[in-house]
Amino acid sequence: MRTFDLTPLYRSTIGFDRLANMIDNMNGPDTDSGNYPPFNIELLEENNYRLTMAVAGFAKDEITIDVKENVLRVKGQKGTPDKENEYLHRGIATRNFERRFQLADHVIVKDAEMNNGLLHVELVRELPEAMKPRTIAITTPDNEQKLIEGEAA
Repeated sequence: MRTFDLTPLYRSTIGFDRLANMIDNMNGPDTDSGNYPPFNIELLEENNYRLTMAVAGFAKDEITIDVKENVLRVKGQKGTPDKENEYLHRGIATRNFERRFQLADHVIVKDAEMNNGLLHVELVRELPEAMKPRTIAITTPDNEQKLIEGEAA
């Protein structure tokens, strides 16, 4: 439930409705798993990011990663154990989880790797050529004529 009114945004803009949806989703419950599993988000370079999740006890075939409509979803689904062990203390959580992360426009998942109980998801922002900054050469009629004369000479 949001405490501010986005109606003026809808009246004066076109195509920003996704922004309002993102704000609404940020306030809602993420998943039933709370803060499990713990994760880090790192900025490696200007357009490179790494999501690292602590997924000890999960095999790589028990974890699925997918992206749909700019939402990265990481889901861990443990199989049912053959027999339930009797624990005196159970401090290692291996419960099922689902984590969702909102991706900015043009951010794509490059790679995913598991190493020592950590899942690393590499992300990169790839701007289309039309959106990249470019330098525009400024010419004058005098410069064009000199250039033409230089080529003709």
